[in-house]
Amino acid sequence: MDFLQKSIHGFKEKDIIWRCESGPVNHRNFLYQKHDRTVLISTACREDLDTTLSVLSQEFSDLCDEINSDKEVRVIVLTSDEKGFFPLISYTTDLHRFSDNQLPHTDFPSIADAVAGIRMPVIAAINGNAIGFGLEIALACDIRIASAASHFGLDQIKTGLMPCDGGTQRLPAIVGKGRALELILTGKIIDAKEAHFIGLVSEIIKPEQLVQTAIELAREIGAAAPVALMYLKEAVQKGMDMTLEQGLRMESDLYFLLQTTEDRAEGIHAFRERRTPAFKGK
Repeated sequence: MDFLQKSIHGFKEKDIIWRCESGPVNHRNFLYQKHDRTVLISTACREDLDTTLSVLSQEFSDLCDEINSDKEVRVIVLTSDEKGFFPLISYTTDLHRFSDNQLPHTDFPSIADAVAGIRMPVIAAINGNAIGFGLEIALACDIRIASAASHFGLDQIKTGLMPCDGGTQRLPAIVGKGRALELILTGKIIDAKEAHFIGLVSEIIKPEQLVQTAIELAREIGAAAPVALMYLKEAVQKGMDMTLEQGLRMESDLYFLLQTTEDRAEGIHAFRERRTPAFKGK
């Protein structure tokens, strides 16, 4: 809480909500804030946390579903405190805390898939380390920015495991096959400078400015037409799994659909009248 209050300008105290026992969905372990069409989700670690990975996975998956159903949301920012990106997940995946029948497996909802399934753009503001599950979740975000003190890696091989939440698929798509195999096969941990060099993160920010920078970026993106944002994300994500011909056809179809929206007409009128468009997501 203190970290967020120091880092965020424009999110007032009344906007900060701990989703506990009340509300449409129970979110006990994530700090959820909504302001000016931007949602900020923090995973600041709680000392009293004593839950399982499956509980956290289901809780976060439900949260993502709730965000998808909120028509006011334009951009989502995922962040954390200095303890690392998604430290709740890192905390529960400490192997010393598990009995043999509690070791992480794949019969729980995928957090990375839940993030990737959010229709609107998602920004990861990585403060601290994004290692293991934390990096897999960051890879599912659309844009990643990081503090200069952050480190990255998929180090599951060091405990005889392998990434199980999309790391082997998403990392090569972002940094290339050779770089990805080197990181995954060795479990190597890299710093922010190297992560930026290989394209894993797009920008390195001072720690005290990280969240504010992410929110400013979110507001810049969120000023655009919501339907166009959603279609743009869909075109890029799905196009990567298609042939060029298929991707171009999908792009053309989505472009045609945009011509039928009220936001498109509003954009034209605003341009002619030299004013800021008032997009409604219709």
